[in-house]
Amino acid sequence: MTTTAPPRPAAPATPPSPPSPGRRVLARLLRWWRQLTAMRTALVLLFLLAVAAIPGSLLPQRSLSQNSVNRYFQDNPTLAEWLDRFYLFDVFSSPWFAAIYLLLFISLIGCVVPRAIEHGRTLFTPPPTAPRHLHRLPEHAELPTTLPGTGALDVVEEELRVRRFRVVRREGRSGPEVSAEKGYLRETGNVLFHLSLLALLLGLAGGKMWGYEGSILVTEGQGFCNSFQQYDTYSSGPLVDSSGLSPLCVDLDDFQAQYEDDLTASSYTADISYQLDGGDPVGTTIGVNDPLRIDGERVYVTGHGYSPEFSLTLPDGTSFTDLSAPFLPADQGTLASQGVLKVPDLGAGSTDQLAIEGFFAPTGVTQGAGILTSVDPRPLDPQVAIVVYTGYLGLDSGLPQSVYSLDQTQIDRGLLTEQASGNLAVGESLTLPDGTVVTFSGYQEFAALQLSHDPGQLWVLAASIAVLLGLVGMLLVRRERVFARVGPAPDGGGTVLSIGSLTRGSADTGPRFTALTDDVRAALAARAPAPPGAAPTAHEEAPPS
Repeated sequence: MTTTAPPRPAAPATPPSPPSPGRRVLARLLRWWRQLTAMRTALVLLFLLAVAAIPGSLLPQRSLSQNSVNRYFQDNPTLAEWLDRFYLFDVFSSPWFAAIYLLLFISLIGCVVPRAIEHGRTLFTPPPTAPRHLHRLPEHAELPTTLPGTGALDVVEEELRVRRFRVVRREGRSGPEVSAEKGYLRETGNVLFHLSLLALLLGLAGGKMWGYEGSILVTEGQGFCNSFQQYDTYSSGPLVDSSGLSPLCVDLDDFQAQYEDDLTASSYTADISYQLDGGDPVGTTIGVNDPLRIDGERVYVTGHGYSPEFSLTLPDGTSFTDLSAPFLPADQGTLASQGVLKVPDLGAGSTDQLAIEGFFAPTGVTQGAGILTSVDPRPLDPQVAIVVYTGYLGLDSGLPQSVYSLDQTQIDRGLLTEQASGNLAVGESLTLPDGTVVTFSGYQEFAALQLSHDPGQLWVLAASIAVLLGLVGMLLVRRERVFARVGPAPDGGGTVLSIGSLTRGSADTGPRFTALTDDVRAALAARAPAPPGAAPTAHEEAPPS
């Protein structure tokens, strides 16, 4: 008796060991890198960068005009506070804008560099072999000819070389064939476009890192030197050394403003003289779109206004003349301006300080209740409305304060006391209770000047031109491939030339392919041998009789 043991159960399959934590982290990082360097991601980031720049165009920016930002805070205090929390008054230096900018930069590098390497290899790679079924290409034709196969391919090769195709002739799987390709400049333009865009971002980033700009109000007869301490407002990149600024000094000799009939400004011109590194003064004229360009610096005229002039006569006969300060325009249409003149030193023996807070009207008109207003930006009838204070200005308290306005806390604490107020025309005076006489003696014009240094400017210009050239190549050049193959005719007499074409980036391929086949057909007919017994053509000579 034989007993058969039951089969042993199969051993359970050993489960694959899970990947190590390091490998899992590496796989996740590689997946994120592929997503970041995808062209779709680059396009999304480019769109986000354009959208993020919109607030910088709609809202005033501190880097361009601190006064406009201050005015926005005065007009919309609650909204401005919330907008400032999201850096909407410093859009182009905000962390979220820099994050988009940096991600776009990395994405473009990951997209463009491998593509440029691949295109470089393609330039030295012959055209691909012809597909087996040429009749499946978008454009194809079959041309019968009596020429042998090599002769027919010679005709096709000549016609393609005339059209500047790169031609390769080889023995294919289905017989002798010709492969031709042109339009490499299309992909070259594509690579140039993206590399130039990358260079453009680099130039802009370099300008932000090593560039700086400062703004200052300069009254006629005064000037400034290129030093951060002298500017009203300035901004500089993190790699700028304040001790390495160019030694440029500028003096404002004269300023002229021209107006249209509707009182809108048509031009601002400033006659200036400048010195570079202690050299001789050089005179020139600059305008809004005609800045001074020297030693990598640009000096622009960005606006103008008025500086009222006052004279003080103290009770003991001491006088101070030609005291002036820029008044900032509150109304750009009429240049009605507000400001303050601070006099911290009234001479020996005086402990009080004096301030003249006022409103300047280039063409003044007094309305009801003695309210002064301006109706014209031109100085046809200059007047001022002033309030004179005496006391302690707090200039040496160590606390920052604006040179264009009084510290309201000094007034609220009683450290500054109002002494008198009134409206004055040129030459009129206001007498204070202690006998001090304040006289409105005239005005001078000031120019708002901005000095900018951007080392990436030429780089950005060259990159922008390259972007346009690359875009032209992408739009105008077509990538075309033409394949030809010969085979015997079905009836055994002659050869059939099969031609197919494949074009990328164009919809009007039919006319060009038709022109190519017509020329090939005509060349084949011209080279075909004449049939036996055919009459001689007109240009052939008749044999002698």
